[in-house]
Amino acid sequence: MNRVLAATLTVFLCFFVYLLFTTASGAYILWSLDELIAGIILATIIGLVSFKRLVKRDLRMANPLRWILALAYFLGPFLFSMAKANLDVAYRVITGKIKPGIVKISPDLKTDLGITLFANSITLTPGTLSVDVDEETNELYVHWINVKELHPTSQQVAGSFEKWVKRIAE
Repeated sequence: MNRVLAATLTVFLCFFVYLLFTTASGAYILWSLDELIAGIILATIIGLVSFKRLVKRDLRMANPLRWILALAYFLGPFLFSMAKANLDVAYRVITGKIKPGIVKISPDLKTDLGITLFANSITLTPGTLSVDVDEETNELYVHWINVKELHPTSQQVAGSFEKWVKRIAE
């Protein structure tokens, strides 16, 4: 992908997110003129700064398809898993049936973005918390509210998160 096109897409994405967050705050239409100007300036600055960071690393996340996949992941499997985990934690609190512990899982993820997205998905899900990452082996230490096995797979702890993160970030 051409660098100028990628930088332009990054700025437009930042401006679009800004517009979403400030919708219906204008006096005449959805946005006031001052807000639109501020949005263009902020989006340009943030877009160019974040693009420079992307160029140093990788342009993988500049692909709009990956953003669509990320949105599908957060609105689908992640949201469902979070709702399911909330019910499970509520059940365990009411019944007292917990067996907490820290387990080590080895996800098959190579990039820093993939590991970070995976660890954050685990942490945001009730009943689990990413405690540490071994940076050399990319193994995660996770506090789990109901340890069933001493050496679980990432599928047992995090469900389909790893598969989705692999599609998005790698």
